[in-house]
Amino acid sequence: MIKLYHAPRSRSSRFIFLLEELGAPYEIGKVSIRRGDGSGTLDDDNPHPHGKVPVIRDGETVVYESAAIALYLTDKFPAAGIGPVVGDPKRGAYLTWLAYYAGVMEPAWMSAFMKTDVPRGTAGWVKTDEVMKLVNATLNKGPYILGEKFSAADVLIATTFKLFMGSPILAKTDVLEAYVARVTERPAYARGMAKDG
Repeated sequence: MIKLYHAPRSRSSRFIFLLEELGAPYEIGKVSIRRGDGSGTLDDDNPHPHGKVPVIRDGETVVYESAAIALYLTDKFPAAGIGPVVGDPKRGAYLTWLAYYAGVMEPAWMSAFMKTDVPRGTAGWVKTDEVMKLVNATLNKGPYILGEKFSAADVLIATTFKLFMGSPILAKTDVLEAYVARVTERPAYARGMAKDG
């Protein structure tokens, strides 16, 4: 059984959604994390080396970092069909979007939030307007990041958009609103949020 180390209303919340989508057997172990407002503490029960969430434990295997967890879980539960398997023509795009989410999208939003310039030519990420140009072009071709088929990449990306859309760092557009609605109106999302705590 998968154990999700979880702090309510955090990045780990979307992994309850993902686990529900996968139909995976899991349990939730709530842990304390340090919050942006200064509340919370490090929790000795949390196996993440920096006291963050999400983290999963599968037997003796511990996986942390959102993109790695998404890949691990969709590879472990391929029957759900939301993570292209090795040999699937969409596998390359899936791996690319998971890495792009972690290595480009999150740093771009953090740079925007912190109001720091992206060091062009040396940084591995770009400004948010460049990220959104790619995202919008991708979503204009299909309802999901991989085209016609929902994937765990959508879990990561759409839940992030839901959080920030309409803020100064992510403009609300018809394309993004429709995309977020498609993802968050899924029954697994409602089940996951009911268990968020």
